[in-house]
Amino acid sequence: MLILLPPSEGKTAPSAGDVLDLDALGSPALTPTRRIVLDSLMRFCQGNHQRAMERLGLGPTQAEAVERNAALAEQPCARADEVYTGVLYAAWDPAGRSAAARKRAEDSVAICSALFGLLRPGDLVPAYRLSATVTLPRRGPVAGLWRPVLGTELSDRVGEGLLVDLRSGAYVNLHKPKGALAERTATLRVLHEVDGRRSVVSHFNKGTKGRIVQDLLEDGAEPSTVDTLATALRDLGWTVEQQGHRLDVVV
Repeated sequence: MLILLPPSEGKTAPSAGDVLDLDALGSPALTPTRRIVLDSLMRFCQGNHQRAMERLGLGPTQAEAVERNAALAEQPCARADEVYTGVLYAAWDPAGRSAAARKRAEDSVAICSALFGLLRPGDLVPAYRLSATVTLPRRGPVAGLWRPVLGTELSDRVGEGLLVDLRSGAYVNLHKPKGALAERTATLRVLHEVDGRRSVVSHFNKGTKGRIVQDLLEDGAEPSTVDTLATALRDLGWTVEQQGHRLDVVV
């Protein structure tokens, strides 16, 4: 089983650490594309500051993100699962998990990133700002750069196992599983139920997915099909309704 997560827009910038070494990251087949995206991002952030903010979708209080992007090659790095600090990651709380769960995460969790493609939780990266919807100058949409190369890498990582795709829509656009991998891919939708009425609420969606990651890793569950994933989640106390390859988790 490979659990595929989105990154988080919220990041904690490391105060100290080694600088970025692309060659030390997992999935080395992605290094050429990583270098293209990184160089393009740094270059345009070193130019017109206001234009870079607009292209990155940043507000007036986020100017420091452009400065950080402009010097990413010199920024200190930390584990990816420490740099990402959004709702999903706070709910997962990787540092607070048992030693066994942390070890499983290294083998069973991948993070989909607009800058790095795929990351292991322990890969050392700097805090950066780049969403999957950004178009890079002279390079085009980020999604268009990643789409041709992520498919092979994902298939290699998953092997004959199950892909549990917890990404948000923008990051699904970096590569949507196809063919045999699509048949072995489970997606999750979180429905918040109040007085018999159900809705999708972003905060509940992210937090619930984080707790599901936590539960699966602590339990050591190794589902190999969508059906056995649904059973594993029910055994862990979740209310799950199955719709083909999609599991609806009702909270």
